[in-house]
Amino acid sequence: MNTFGNIFRLTTFGESHGPAIGGIIDGMPAGVDIDFDLLHADLEKRRPGKDTICSARNEADNVEILSGVFENKSLGTPIGFIIRNNDMRHQDYDAIKNAYRPSHADFTYQEKYGIRDYRGGGRASARETACRVVGGAFAKMILKSLNIVIKAEIENYDEWRKSVSEAQQDGDTFGGIVKCNISGCPIGLGEPVFNKLHAALGAAMLSINAVKAFEYGEGFRAASMRGSEHNDYFIEENEKLKLATNHSGGILGGISNGKDIYFRVAFKPIATLPKEFSGRHDSSPVARAVPIVEAMASMVIADYYLLNRNSKI
Repeated sequence: MNTFGNIFRLTTFGESHGPAIGGIIDGMPAGVDIDFDLLHADLEKRRPGKDTICSARNEADNVEILSGVFENKSLGTPIGFIIRNNDMRHQDYDAIKNAYRPSHADFTYQEKYGIRDYRGGGRASARETACRVVGGAFAKMILKSLNIVIKAEIENYDEWRKSVSEAQQDGDTFGGIVKCNISGCPIGLGEPVFNKLHAALGAAMLSINAVKAFEYGEGFRAASMRGSEHNDYFIEENEKLKLATNHSGGILGGISNGKDIYFRVAFKPIATLPKEFSGRHDSSPVARAVPIVEAMASMVIADYYLLNRNSKI
Protein backbone atom coordinates (compact mmCIF):
# COMPACT_ATOMS: atom_id res chain seq x y z
CA MET A 1 0.00 0.00 0.00
CA ASN A 2 1.50 3.29 -1.11
CA THR A 3 -1.54 5.43 -0.34
CA PHE A 4 -2.32 7.00 3.06
CA GLY A 5 -5.63 8.52 4.13
CA ASN A 6 -9.38 8.33 3.45
CA ILE A 7 -10.55 11.66 1.97
CA PHE A 8 -7.25 13.55 2.21
CA ARG A 9 -4.96 11.01 0.57
CA LEU A 10 -1.26 10.92 -0.22
CA THR A 11 0.21 8.41 -2.67
CA THR A 12 4.00 8.33 -2.89
CA PHE A 13 6.46 6.75 -5.32
CA GLY A 14 10.20 6.47 -5.86
CA GLU A 15 13.35 4.91 -4.45
CA SER A 16 16.33 6.40 -2.63
CA HIS A 17 18.65 6.32 -5.66
CA GLY A 18 16.14 6.52 -8.50
CA PRO A 19 15.71 9.63 -10.68
CA ALA A 20 13.13 11.18 -8.34
CA ILE A 21 10.64 10.65 -5.56
CA GLY A 22 7.19 12.17 -5.60
CA GLY A 23 3.51 11.85 -4.96
CA ILE A 24 -0.10 12.77 -5.59
CA ILE A 25 -2.26 14.50 -2.99
CA ASP A 26 -5.96 13.87 -3.52
CA GLY A 27 -8.88 15.34 -1.58
CA MET A 28 -7.33 18.77 -1.02
CA PRO A 29 -10.29 21.18 -0.84
CA ALA A 30 -10.41 23.94 -3.44
CA GLY A 31 -9.58 27.53 -2.60
CA VAL A 32 -6.99 26.89 0.13
CA ASP A 33 -4.17 29.44 0.15
CA ILE A 34 -0.90 27.68 -0.70
CA ASP A 35 1.91 28.66 1.67
CA PHE A 36 5.10 27.84 -0.21
CA ASP A 37 7.23 29.24 2.61
CA LEU A 38 5.72 26.68 5.00
CA LEU A 39 6.30 23.91 2.46
CA HIS A 40 9.95 24.78 1.92
CA ALA A 41 10.60 25.33 5.65
CA ASP A 42 9.30 21.86 6.55
CA LEU A 43 11.37 20.24 3.79
CA GLU A 44 14.44 22.12 5.02
CA LYS A 45 13.95 20.69 8.53
CA ARG A 46 13.98 17.16 7.11
CA ARG A 47 16.70 17.72 4.52
CA PRO A 48 19.98 15.76 4.84
CA GLY A 49 23.46 17.28 4.68
CA LYS A 50 22.91 20.18 7.10
CA ASP A 51 24.13 18.78 10.44
CA THR A 52 26.91 16.49 11.69
CA ILE A 53 24.23 14.12 13.02
CA CYS A 54 22.52 13.91 9.62
CA SER A 55 23.55 12.04 6.50
CA ALA A 56 26.16 13.88 4.44
CA ARG A 57 24.02 13.30 1.35
CA ASN A 58 23.40 16.84 0.09
CA GLU A 59 19.95 17.02 -1.48
CA ALA A 60 18.35 20.43 -2.00
CA ASP A 61 14.89 18.80 -1.83
CA ASN A 62 13.34 21.37 -4.15
CA VAL A 63 9.76 20.28 -4.77
CA GLU A 64 8.18 20.79 -8.19
CA ILE A 65 4.39 21.18 -8.12
CA LEU A 66 3.02 19.71 -11.34
CA SER A 67 -0.73 20.14 -10.93
CA GLY A 68 -3.59 21.15 -8.67
CA VAL A 69 -2.41 24.69 -7.85
CA PHE A 70 -3.24 27.90 -9.71
CA GLU A 71 -2.51 31.47 -8.67
CA ASN A 72 -1.34 30.21 -5.24
CA LYS A 73 -4.63 28.46 -4.47
CA SER A 74 -5.65 24.81 -4.53
CA LEU A 75 -7.94 23.83 -7.41
CA GLY A 76 -9.57 20.84 -5.69
CA THR A 77 -7.93 18.58 -8.28
CA PRO A 78 -5.03 16.17 -7.61
CA ILE A 79 -1.80 17.89 -6.60
CA GLY A 80 1.11 16.14 -8.30
CA PHE A 81 4.69 16.80 -7.25
CA ILE A 82 8.22 15.44 -7.63
CA ILE A 83 11.53 15.91 -5.81
CA ARG A 84 14.51 15.00 -7.96
CA ASN A 85 17.39 12.93 -6.53
CA ASN A 86 20.74 14.52 -7.37
CA ASP A 87 23.46 13.58 -4.85
CA MET A 88 23.69 9.82 -5.28
CA ARG A 89 26.70 7.52 -4.83
CA HIS A 90 25.63 4.05 -5.93
CA GLN A 91 29.09 2.59 -5.31
CA ASP A 92 28.68 3.09 -1.55
CA TYR A 93 26.26 0.16 -1.55
CA ASP A 94 28.19 -2.37 -3.63
CA ALA A 95 29.28 -4.13 -0.42
CA ILE A 96 25.68 -5.04 0.50
CA LYS A 97 24.56 -6.13 -2.93
CA ASN A 98 24.69 -9.73 -1.73
CA ALA A 99 24.50 -9.12 2.01
CA TYR A 100 21.89 -8.04 4.56
CA ARG A 101 22.32 -5.34 7.18
CA PRO A 102 21.16 -6.41 10.69
CA SER A 103 17.87 -4.82 11.82
CA HIS A 104 17.31 -3.44 8.31
CA ALA A 105 14.60 -4.15 5.72
CA ASP A 106 17.16 -5.60 3.25
CA PHE A 107 16.31 -9.19 4.19
CA THR A 108 12.52 -8.93 4.32
CA TYR A 109 12.31 -7.00 1.02
CA GLN A 110 14.43 -9.64 -0.71
CA GLU A 111 12.39 -12.50 0.72
CA LYS A 112 9.04 -10.84 -0.07
CA TYR A 113 9.75 -9.71 -3.65
CA GLY A 114 12.69 -11.86 -4.74
CA ILE A 115 14.44 -8.67 -5.86
CA ARG A 116 15.44 -5.41 -4.20
CA ASP A 117 17.08 -2.09 -4.96
CA TYR A 118 20.01 -2.28 -2.56
CA ARG A 119 21.19 1.26 -3.36
CA GLY A 120 20.43 3.21 -0.20
CA GLY A 121 17.67 0.81 0.76
CA GLY A 122 15.51 1.60 -2.28
CA ARG A 123 11.87 2.04 -1.31
CA ALA A 124 12.68 1.15 2.33
CA SER A 125 14.86 4.25 2.62
CA ALA A 126 13.75 7.20 4.73
CA ARG A 127 14.28 9.23 1.55
CA GLU A 128 10.59 8.50 0.87
CA THR A 129 9.57 10.54 3.92
CA ALA A 130 10.30 13.79 2.05
CA CYS A 131 7.05 13.07 0.16
CA ARG A 132 5.21 12.75 3.46
CA VAL A 133 6.51 16.14 4.52
CA VAL A 134 5.07 17.63 1.34
CA GLY A 135 1.70 16.00 2.02
CA GLY A 136 1.83 17.16 5.63
CA ALA A 137 2.59 20.73 4.60
CA PHE A 138 -0.55 20.84 2.43
CA ALA A 139 -2.54 19.35 5.31
CA LYS A 140 -1.17 22.08 7.59
CA MET A 141 -2.52 24.66 5.15
CA ILE A 142 -6.02 23.25 5.73
CA LEU A 143 -5.52 23.16 9.51
CA LYS A 144 -4.20 26.73 9.59
CA SER A 145 -7.62 28.01 8.54
CA LEU A 146 -9.14 26.01 11.42
CA ASN A 147 -6.63 27.32 14.01
CA ILE A 148 -5.33 23.81 14.64
CA VAL A 149 -1.63 23.80 15.51
CA ILE A 150 0.62 20.72 15.49
CA LYS A 151 4.03 20.98 17.13
CA ALA A 152 6.60 18.21 17.57
CA GLU A 153 10.03 18.28 19.22
CA ILE A 154 12.80 15.99 20.41
CA GLU A 155 12.30 14.94 24.02
CA ASN A 156 15.11 15.91 26.41
CA TYR A 157 17.03 17.46 23.52
CA ASP A 158 20.30 18.24 25.35
CA GLU A 159 20.60 14.73 26.81
CA TRP A 160 19.71 13.19 23.45
CA ARG A 161 22.31 15.29 21.63
CA LYS A 162 24.99 14.24 24.12
CA SER A 163 24.12 10.56 23.71
CA VAL A 164 24.26 10.82 19.91
CA SER A 165 27.68 12.51 20.06
CA GLU A 166 29.02 9.75 22.29
CA ALA A 167 27.66 7.11 19.91
CA GLN A 168 29.29 8.88 16.96
CA GLN A 169 32.67 8.80 18.68
CA ASP A 170 32.30 5.02 19.02
CA GLY A 171 31.26 4.59 15.37
CA ASP A 172 27.74 3.77 16.54
CA THR A 173 24.19 5.14 16.30
CA PHE A 174 21.45 6.15 18.74
CA GLY A 175 17.64 6.32 18.89
CA GLY A 176 15.40 8.82 20.66
CA ILE A 177 11.87 10.07 21.32
CA VAL A 178 9.79 12.71 19.53
CA LYS A 179 6.84 14.18 21.40
CA CYS A 180 3.98 15.95 19.67
CA ASN A 181 1.10 18.21 20.74
CA ILE A 182 -2.05 19.08 18.76
CA SER A 183 -3.92 22.16 19.99
CA GLY A 184 -7.18 23.64 18.75
CA CYS A 185 -8.61 20.30 17.61
CA PRO A 186 -12.44 20.43 17.70
CA ILE A 187 -14.58 17.89 19.51
CA GLY A 188 -15.80 14.99 17.39
CA LEU A 189 -12.91 13.85 15.18
CA GLY A 190 -12.58 10.07 14.98
CA GLU A 191 -14.93 7.12 14.75
CA PRO A 192 -16.13 5.12 17.77
CA VAL A 193 -15.16 1.62 16.62
CA PHE A 194 -12.61 0.78 13.91
CA ASN A 195 -11.37 4.24 12.93
CA LYS A 196 -10.58 5.64 16.36
CA LEU A 197 -8.54 8.82 16.20
CA HIS A 198 -5.74 7.50 18.38
CA ALA A 199 -5.58 4.32 16.28
CA ALA A 200 -5.17 6.43 13.14
CA LEU A 201 -2.44 8.50 14.76
CA GLY A 202 -0.72 5.34 15.95
CA ALA A 203 -0.85 3.74 12.51
CA ALA A 204 0.53 6.94 10.98
CA MET A 205 3.45 7.11 13.40
CA LEU A 206 4.25 3.40 13.18
CA SER A 207 4.47 3.73 9.39
CA ILE A 208 7.52 6.00 9.80
CA ASN A 209 10.90 4.33 9.34
CA ALA A 210 12.60 3.22 12.59
CA VAL A 211 9.55 3.82 14.83
CA LYS A 212 9.18 1.11 17.50
CA ALA A 213 6.50 2.50 19.83
CA PHE A 214 3.64 5.00 20.11
CA GLU A 215 1.73 6.16 23.17
CA TYR A 216 -0.82 8.90 23.72
CA GLY A 217 -2.11 10.50 26.89
CA GLU A 218 -0.61 8.82 29.94
CA GLY A 219 0.36 5.88 27.74
CA PHE A 220 2.08 3.02 29.57
CA ARG A 221 1.99 5.00 32.81
CA ALA A 222 -1.81 4.56 32.83
CA ALA A 223 -1.31 0.84 33.50
CA SER A 224 0.03 1.61 36.98
CA MET A 225 -2.52 4.31 37.88
CA ARG A 226 -5.80 4.01 39.77
CA GLY A 227 -9.02 4.99 38.05
CA SER A 228 -9.47 7.89 40.46
CA GLU A 229 -6.04 9.17 39.38
CA HIS A 230 -6.53 8.70 35.67
CA ASN A 231 -10.12 9.89 35.26
CA ASP A 232 -10.63 13.31 33.69
CA TYR A 233 -13.52 14.74 35.68
CA PHE A 234 -16.03 17.15 34.17
CA ILE A 235 -16.54 20.65 35.52
CA GLU A 236 -18.96 23.38 34.43
CA GLU A 237 -17.59 26.68 33.20
CA ASN A 238 -19.72 29.43 31.63
CA GLU A 239 -22.63 26.96 31.44
CA LYS A 240 -20.50 24.51 29.43
CA LEU A 241 -18.90 21.24 30.43
CA LYS A 242 -15.12 20.96 30.24
CA LEU A 243 -12.51 18.52 31.50
CA ALA A 244 -10.52 19.50 34.58
CA THR A 245 -7.48 17.40 33.53
CA ASN A 246 -6.20 15.71 30.39
CA HIS A 247 -4.86 12.27 31.26
CA SER A 248 -6.78 10.92 28.26
CA GLY A 249 -4.57 12.83 25.84
CA GLY A 250 -7.45 14.69 24.20
CA ILE A 251 -9.29 11.57 23.02
CA LEU A 252 -12.26 9.73 24.59
CA GLY A 253 -13.75 6.61 23.02
CA GLY A 254 -11.63 7.16 19.93
CA ILE A 255 -13.08 10.68 19.44
CA SER A 256 -11.37 14.02 20.10
CA ASN A 257 -12.75 15.77 23.20
CA GLY A 258 -11.51 19.32 22.60
CA LYS A 259 -8.45 19.15 24.85
CA ASP A 260 -4.91 19.09 23.49
CA ILE A 261 -3.94 15.77 21.90
CA TYR A 262 -0.45 14.71 22.92
CA PHE A 263 1.62 11.65 22.17
CA ARG A 264 5.17 10.27 22.09
CA VAL A 265 6.96 8.30 19.37
CA ALA A 266 10.03 6.12 20.06
CA PHE A 267 12.66 5.59 17.36
CA LYS A 268 15.22 2.79 17.32
CA PRO A 269 18.88 3.48 16.45
CA ILE A 270 19.85 3.63 12.77
CA ALA A 271 20.55 0.05 11.65
CA THR A 272 23.58 0.87 9.49
CA LEU A 273 26.60 1.37 11.76
CA PRO A 274 29.43 3.69 10.59
CA LYS A 275 32.07 1.36 12.04
CA GLU A 276 30.76 -1.45 9.82
CA PHE A 277 29.67 0.44 6.69
CA SER A 278 31.15 3.44 4.89
CA GLY A 279 27.98 4.91 3.33
CA ARG A 280 26.27 8.18 4.24
CA HIS A 281 23.70 7.78 7.00
CA ASP A 282 22.20 9.67 9.94
CA SER A 283 23.65 8.99 13.38
CA SER A 284 20.09 9.08 14.75
CA PRO A 285 16.73 8.93 12.94
CA VAL A 286 15.37 11.51 15.37
CA ALA A 287 17.51 14.30 13.91
CA ARG A 288 15.16 14.68 10.94
CA ALA A 289 12.05 12.98 12.32
CA VAL A 290 10.34 16.02 13.86
CA PRO A 291 8.84 17.38 10.59
CA ILE A 292 7.88 13.82 9.57
CA VAL A 293 5.93 13.29 12.80
CA GLU A 294 4.24 16.65 12.32
CA ALA A 295 3.43 15.78 8.70
CA MET A 296 1.81 12.44 9.51
CA ALA A 297 -0.19 13.94 12.39
CA SER A 298 -1.31 16.83 10.16
CA MET A 299 -2.54 14.48 7.45
CA VAL A 300 -4.50 12.41 9.99
CA ILE A 301 -6.19 15.45 11.55
CA ALA A 302 -6.98 17.04 8.16
CA ASP A 303 -8.37 13.72 6.89
CA TYR A 304 -10.52 13.16 9.98
CA TYR A 305 -11.77 16.74 9.90
CA LEU A 306 -12.98 16.19 6.33
CA LEU A 307 -14.52 12.85 7.33
CA ASN A 308 -16.34 14.45 10.25
CA ARG A 309 -18.18 16.86 7.96
CA ASN A 310 -20.27 13.84 6.89
CA SER A 311 -21.16 12.71 10.43
CA LYS A 312 -24.42 14.65 10.79
CA ILE A 313 -26.78 16.98 8.94
